[in-house]
Amino acid sequence: MDGARVTEPTIELTFPAKAEYVFLCRLALGGLARTQPLSEELLADLKLALTEACSNSVRHAYADEGGGHVEVVFRLADGSIEIEVADEGKGFDPAEAPGAGGDLDESGLGMAIIRSLADEVEVTRREGGGSTLRFAKRLGD
Repeated sequence: MDGARVTEPTIELTFPAKAEYVFLCRLALGGLARTQPLSEELLADLKLALTEACSNSVRHAYADEGGGHVEVVFRLADGSIEIEVADEGKGFDPAEAPGAGGDLDESGLGMAIIRSLADEVEVTRREGGGSTLRFAKRLGD
């Protein structure tokens, strides 16, 4: 395969911003995990972080508007998994992201959980509205 480039698996999923659809993300992650040597503990941690990220978008992004969608992208590359959860809701200032200052009140608990489970966490505003939460975890450590 001269010049052929091998790409790592990427899965993209868009679902209505409703709590009953969050389990689809967990199923997609479970399917992707079958292609990697993951411990049950690591998979459970990733599912928890993913559930918190998706639930934050469902609960907060469209709270005043109703409706909307959540986009999730899973990428495997260089021995790690990267997960992005994005919405086009009201967004928030990443510097004021719940849990950013180590506060553990109820509204910031999800972000604190994600930060404790992931190796990298980044929250950004999306152009045109909304937010993207990206977190990554090294596999096999």
